[in-house]
Amino acid sequence: MDAPNNALAALPARIKTIAVMPAYNAALTLERTVRDIPPGTVDEVIVVDDCSRDNTVEIAEKLGLTVFRHEKNLGYGGNQKTCYKHALAHGADVVVMIHPDYQYDSRAIPIAVEIIRLGTCDFIMGSRIRTRREVLAGGMPIWKYIANRCLTLIENIALGQNLADFHSGFRAYRREVLETIPYLRNSNDFVFDSEFLAQAVHFGFKIGDIPVPVRYFDEASSINFRRSVKYGFSTLWVMTKYWLRQLRLYRSPLFEPADRQVAPTDAEATA
Repeated sequence: MDAPNNALAALPARIKTIAVMPAYNAALTLERTVRDIPPGTVDEVIVVDDCSRDNTVEIAEKLGLTVFRHEKNLGYGGNQKTCYKHALAHGADVVVMIHPDYQYDSRAIPIAVEIIRLGTCDFIMGSRIRTRREVLAGGMPIWKYIANRCLTLIENIALGQNLADFHSGFRAYRREVLETIPYLRNSNDFVFDSEFLAQAVHFGFKIGDIPVPVRYFDEASSINFRRSVKYGFSTLWVMTKYWLRQLRLYRSPLFEPADRQVAPTDAEATA
């Protein structure tokens, strides 16, 4: 690591928290996800719609959320890029990313935010994996559970971490994390998440996790087996690039410092 990040102090008692939801065909689950957020926990909810084919936008607007729409489908990673840029532009001190598919329990948001506010961690993951029995009872397919365990073990070893679930759709960040990590260089596909985690480790941020109950049901979004295999191999390539960078054998742009990323461009999303 070229420039380790110094420990960050606790944030003031009153901070601005923004929840961002990268949405694609989330009409059946968006409202339930939002309604479960404890009152007073977040100051704003931003939904970025990635060209949904249902009425996700109409429901988000009816709920009074801040809505941005992509003019073309950018993919999961591309959606997150827009989410984070708007959250920073709106003055967030802490940004919580949660999938709007009701798979993750949004009641855990204040816990993640408080851990970050205290300065204990800079980046919190919501872990679906507490016990094997619990996660399988929650509906996670057995093949997905096995793949998750194998990839998470490899990533923990490669990155020197001890996280329970590297592939969670519940994440909370201190503002400085998003200002430092060059996430605009990341993939627009699902491997964005693996790249972001490797970058967070490279730039010296403290990562922790909290248990978050998982729900698998027909309306909850999930990538299929073929795309999961592609995601798995792409994640292994990210770990390889991370170590090549640590050994100074290859300078991937993923791990080069970035200028502060704040203002979104009009071409990327429209309100």
